[in-house]
Amino acid sequence: MNRLRRITWQYAVIAILAAAAAVFGLVHTTTSTPVAATTAGKKKPGATDRIKSDPPPALFADADVAALAKQQAAQKHTADALFAQWKAAHGSARDDKTFTAWVAQQVPAPPAKAVRIAELHQVQQLAKTRTAAGKKAATWLEVHGKGDIWKLYGHDQRELLPKDQGAVDKIQLKSALKMAKAITEQVAARDKQPAPYVLDPSLRPDKHITAGQKGPYSYPSRHAAKAAAAVTLLGDRSPHRAEDYRAMAAEIVYSRVYMAGHMPSDITAGTLVGDLVGDYFANAAPAPGASK
Repeated sequence: MNRLRRITWQYAVIAILAAAAAVFGLVHTTTSTPVAATTAGKKKPGATDRIKSDPPPALFADADVAALAKQQAAQKHTADALFAQWKAAHGSARDDKTFTAWVAQQVPAPPAKAVRIAELHQVQQLAKTRTAAGKKAATWLEVHGKGDIWKLYGHDQRELLPKDQGAVDKIQLKSALKMAKAITEQVAARDKQPAPYVLDPSLRPDKHITAGQKGPYSYPSRHAAKAAAAVTLLGDRSPHRAEDYRAMAAEIVYSRVYMAGHMPSDITAGTLVGDLVGDYFANAAPAPGASK
């Protein structure tokens, strides 16, 4: 990794930690164990606290993630064209149940078996290039890419907004992440495409796959869907930051292929889902009396 990507938080403590990781390489040891819950009666740690206690290590170089980033960009064009059809029929009115079913229908069928096998070979070749630093980066991105990163970016945006508008945006982001997760899980259960490490357990011995195991299913990627939904929605609210959001999304999805959680086609399908969800919430009319 020849370049360190900084996460530019607005909060002083996290900025110091991230800068230390970028400049000196003094990174916190990343684990997949969540921050312990606080004592009874107190709030559990939020995204800010979780990342503050587990600051980012050096992440992947731009060259590493470029191919998937390009595929993500292509999916955005596809999603925008599809969403235009939805908008023409439904306008800006919210109808989450109907929209969720519609998005699931837009996800292409999984690639043919021969294509999936070829993709598996790509994942196997990538696995041979893993390094200790790469594993650390991928683990951090897997853990915090589920939502913490995007919630913190959203919090950063809201610092500059009126309180009522910020509250609406917070709810929208939370709803978008939840919807992206629900749709990917629905499609995954329908299409039943095993994750790379299920097809080849040697890719992730830590997963302890048993003989004949079928799941977990990886098509489409939940991380990719959440990332795309957040990038689209947050980018709509703050266009000058969109490039940073896209760069982080590329880091997250690359980490999922790097650690054999997904095939490239899982990423593109998940990205399509997320882009559609992001367009939906960005287009949604505000509730009566609420700021948009």
